[in-house]
Amino acid sequence: MPSLSELLSSFDPSAGLDLPDTWRQGRTAYGGILSALGIAAAITSRSGDVPPLRAAQVSFIGPASGRLDFAPQVLREGKSVLNMAVDVGAEAGLAARLALVFGRARSSTVVHDVDDRPQADGPDGYADFNMAAMPFAPAFTANFQMRPAGGARPISGATHAELLTWIRHNDASGVDPAVALVAMADALPPAAFTSFTAPAPISSINWSFELLEPQPQGEWFLLRSLSQHAADGYSSQDMQVWDAQGRAVMRGRQSVAVFA
Repeated sequence: MPSLSELLSSFDPSAGLDLPDTWRQGRTAYGGILSALGIAAAITSRSGDVPPLRAAQVSFIGPASGRLDFAPQVLREGKSVLNMAVDVGAEAGLAARLALVFGRARSSTVVHDVDDRPQADGPDGYADFNMAAMPFAPAFTANFQMRPAGGARPISGATHAELLTWIRHNDASGVDPAVALVAMADALPPAAFTSFTAPAPISSINWSFELLEPQPQGEWFLLRSLSQHAADGYSSQDMQVWDAQGRAVMRGRQSVAVFA
């Protein structure tokens, strides 16, 4: 089972990739690894320094099965901001499309951070939860160590659909910290899954996020997903990530298709 470090150390975007089954969820690639590979493909396609990743919009369009191909494209490059797109192809056609914004730091007098981190101890305050051992868990969850820190459990009939979990990679050594964070940040089930009373399919439609710390540090990160609205077979959820020092490092949104 290749770790993130092993997977990316041999990744050649121009040659494509047959993703190992251990990074899949059912027949398709796990959305976090698909996004991380797309970002890595964009970065490696550029010669010289690339500004830090600031924001991304990912559309999951079709099954990411079979050999994956990556086609990065520069949309516009200014003095501070670099806009790129990456199409990810698969055996059945277009699997995903990424719109990426890279931006150099600029001097600014505007500095603030509204702290809405939920009350939770550090990762040492919680026990491991072997998500991969659950009958409904996709294969990719075995690549992470997880410690629930609050919220509800999957398939618990929860009325407040929220997940709060400390997560770290089994091995992300040598990987760009931003790429490693993206590969981890979608690892929780969609929050609406906590409202289920029996297993049923659920699928991410898109994912948009902003990196608040371009070079996030540490191994453990606190992930929170909250389904704020669910109806007509779709859920809209808010997603946040903090480091072990309590600093917000990522904020995002996601639409999810619910088949229950």
